[in-house]
Amino acid sequence: MALKDVKPTRSELIAIKKRIKLSQNGYKILKMKRDGLIMEFFKILEQARDTRGALLEKHMRAQEMMAIANTVEGAVAVKAAAFSVTKTPDITLKSKNIMGVVVPDIEADSVRKGIAERGYGVLGTTPVIDETTKAFEELVEAIIESAELETTMKRLLDEIEGTKRRVNALEFKVIPELTEARDFIKMRLDEMEREELFRLKRVKARSS
Repeated sequence: MALKDVKPTRSELIAIKKRIKLSQNGYKILKMKRDGLIMEFFKILEQARDTRGALLEKHMRAQEMMAIANTVEGAVAVKAAAFSVTKTPDITLKSKNIMGVVVPDIEADSVRKGIAERGYGVLGTTPVIDETTKAFEELVEAIIESAELETTMKRLLDEIEGTKRRVNALEFKVIPELTEARDFIKMRLDEMEREELFRLKRVKARSS
């Protein structure tokens, strides 16, 4: 199609200007959201690093206490104490919102228990069993906290990537294409006005 055959209207120019403005506003909002999510991600990352370090320490501590308990009490006594536990931790999975991203909020009750609540009784076991049990209870707490943070990080990272793609699409594709279309329509309207003005002059010259 020849350039002269394209005949846009003023209403089309107004409509595309509105689309450009909306796209620019959307770009600013999404960019702010992306930057905010990145800040939140690094906050959680810092917590996750600390939690991961604590988790490794508690895991080593629990393994050490298990080895000591097996040596002092014997494997059979340790297994008997473990099987006597009847009350399991009560874990509740809730959710919270971070800048529009739904992330898990894990609440755990009854992870740490008193000696009387552990099932194996006070008599017949040594403090080694109690220390071993305590070490594993602390390990479970660290695992729950770590799981919440790791899942939160993954969801935030997914949202950051999605928002980044939308920001890039607006910045490098949508807005430039709309701007190019606006400039083309404006140029054609100006040309059409000049052509119409020239036509009117010719008509006037003929009639005079």
